Amino acid sequence: MRHLIPHIILVAAAVSMSYSCSTTRVLQDDQYRLQKNRIEVLNDRHFNVNDIEPYIKQSPNSYFIFGWNPFLNIYNWSTGKGNGWDRFVQKLGVAPVVYDPDLVESSIANITDHLKYRGYYNSRVESRIDVRKKRVKVTYLVTLGKRFPISGMTYSVPYGELATEFWKDTSAITVRKGDWLSEYSLDKEIDRGSRYFRDRGFYGFSKNYYSFEADTLTVPGSALLEMRIREYTRNESPRDAAPFRKFRIGTVSISYPQDLKIRENVLRNLNTIIPGDIYSESTVNTTYSRLSSLNMFNTVNIELNQVDTNVVDCDINLSKSRLQGFKLNVEASTNSSGLFGISPQLSYFHKNIFHGGEWLNLSFMGNFQFRPNDETRSTEFGVSAGLSFPKFLFLPYRLFKGAVPRTEVNVSYNYQNRPEYTRNIISTALGYTGNIRGRLFYQFYPLQLNIVRLFNLDTDFYNGIKNDPFMRNSYQDHFDLGSGATFQYTTNTDANPKTTYFYSRLQIDIAGNMLSLFRPLMDRDANGSGIIWNTPYSQYVKAEFSLGRTWVFGRNDGQAVATRFLAGAGYAYGNSDALPFEKHFYAGGANSLRGWQARSVGPGLSQMDRTFIIPNQTGDMKLEANIEYRFKMFWKIAGAAFIDAGNVWTIRETGSADNIPITRLTWKNFGESIAMNWGVGIRLDLNFLLLRFDMGMRIHDPARTDNRWVGPSQWLRNGNYAVHFGVGYPF
Repeated sequence: MRHLIPHIILVAAAVSMSYSCSTTRVLQDDQYRLQKNRIEVLNDRHFNVNDIEPYIKQSPNSYFIFGWNPFLNIYNWSTGKGNGWDRFVQKLGVAPVVYDPDLVESSIANITDHLKYRGYYNSRVESRIDVRKKRVKVTYLVTLGKRFPISGMTYSVPYGELATEFWKDTSAITVRKGDWLSEYSLDKEIDRGSRYFRDRGFYGFSKNYYSFEADTLTVPGSALLEMRIREYTRNESPRDAAPFRKFRIGTVSISYPQDLKIRENVLRNLNTIIPGDIYSESTVNTTYSRLSSLNMFNTVNIELNQVDTNVVDCDINLSKSRLQGFKLNVEASTNSSGLFGISPQLSYFHKNIFHGGEWLNLSFMGNFQFRPNDETRSTEFGVSAGLSFPKFLFLPYRLFKGAVPRTEVNVSYNYQNRPEYTRNIISTALGYTGNIRGRLFYQFYPLQLNIVRLFNLDTDFYNGIKNDPFMRNSYQDHFDLGSGATFQYTTNTDANPKTTYFYSRLQIDIAGNMLSLFRPLMDRDANGSGIIWNTPYSQYVKAEFSLGRTWVFGRNDGQAVATRFLAGAGYAYGNSDALPFEKHFYAGGANSLRGWQARSVGPGLSQMDRTFIIPNQTGDMKLEANIEYRFKMFWKIAGAAFIDAGNVWTIRETGSADNIPITRLTWKNFGESIAMNWGVGIRLDLNFLLLRFDMGMRIHDPARTDNRWVGPSQWLRNGNYAVHFGVGYPF
């Protein structure tokens, strides 16, 4: 009977989907579902219709693949009785978009106005409505109107200081002879020009001082354009005219709560608004960004007050935020073999530890793997301390015109006790962090030092790896001195983004090159490697690159599709034959291949390495791709369905079968060595915190020797699944 349960579930699901194949069952007799909008431009097949789509006022339901949205079907499971079942499926599903002809007419007006704004005058837009059963397709037929090239430009600017700056800037004007005339291009230019003038002392200058006149009669088929700047705005009359003057900064004051203990010279050094300087909007924005980056203030308010015909005073008001606190993060996983893993982390932070905007971070972590009623276990403890200063040490603030990089000093200690060995790692790093325009974040560490010592090496374990140079060299004492950098670009910096966003991340580590210059002077070990303090130093390069994009859509932004691609590789050379073990890549776990526990898949086609009592599968390179569908269910509960695929491999082959590499990635074994799982999850979204429970089931397991594909009847048997608990989204 137990073996029949998966088949019963599949049959029930198939019956349910057959029953719910209609997406219009809940509609009234006089209602139709809007299935699709389409735009046809009749007189220009190269026109980009994506520019028009946002101006259509009614959009159909979103689809995933081949016009299918399962949650639209689920909504139609409603019986119409308004009972608890109806409320449940309506909350879980997505209501069909009911076609509204009035919104079609509004869309036509919207599109026509937008085309005029983009320079297509007297455009014509019509609609064609196709009805099939209870579904409607709307086609917008667009005939683009006439466009006018600019055949000549003249300028009218009042005499004075502003005219001097204007004529200096004419080469940067974006509207030129030969361009198509459009309000869109004119708006872009006056926005640019207004910022230019505000950056050169003209406090309060706005685009309302601009006006344009286009003559389309003198030269038929083209436009003569005159750009005007007046000394009064569009809403004023010539009687209100006042000459433009450059403003200078008067007094500058910085105020903050009395109970905030901070050295005022820190705030003064970050401030770029200096008494007597010419007013510049960019300078004001730079000061705002610098003070905000301290993360000490809830608000940074910069008030400018005109006190004379050409003087503005500046008042900077700061309000204090929470300066210290704790953070707790926990991840847990298990599988059918009975192996449990728990990884807690407790962090303490202080944003003003020495009263100068210095950040202190203390972190305590653990990683515990065990089987109940079994002595098999792995224990890991770690403690780290980081201190960040709001300046680039050894360089003055004046060298930085924009954001000032922070200087970071980090120290950590890690202790790991496994059945095979005991390992201690001491690490320290000195580096600089910052961001560019709040989108590109960077970390550069010119100095990274790791000292790794192994103790209590199990005899059976050592005998199992001593004939494998890759494994033997990975598990030895080593000294790691090098540099590293991380670059990340993102369009949303929130911890749990609620909107569509994109990110990319590149991490690079290089070690041993500087020490290799002194290798001729060093003592050597039995393998001929240069040693420091009787420990060989590591020499390698490692890089990891990831791309991710999340699309948020649906009613009240209640659905999302998140994707990620990750690729990484490391290579040992010179003084090393293998990457240090702590620099290896691994797959599996709560944020990776969720059908496996961490470090329990790969490399390549390898089966579980029984040299390790607790899984410890690693490699020199990694490829991984993930896709996850997220949807709101009820209250603060959300669901997810996901697919993960990837693996780790070694660069040097450590075994082969029938001339097919086992651990190394080749075109011959690429498909077979990809591990793949699917799964479902439940999330509790508290806005400030997201708790996650995921269950992954293997679809393709490269460690299997007969049939690597795992059928539905095996998903919940024979160790083919894993369960994970985590905090935050996996990617």
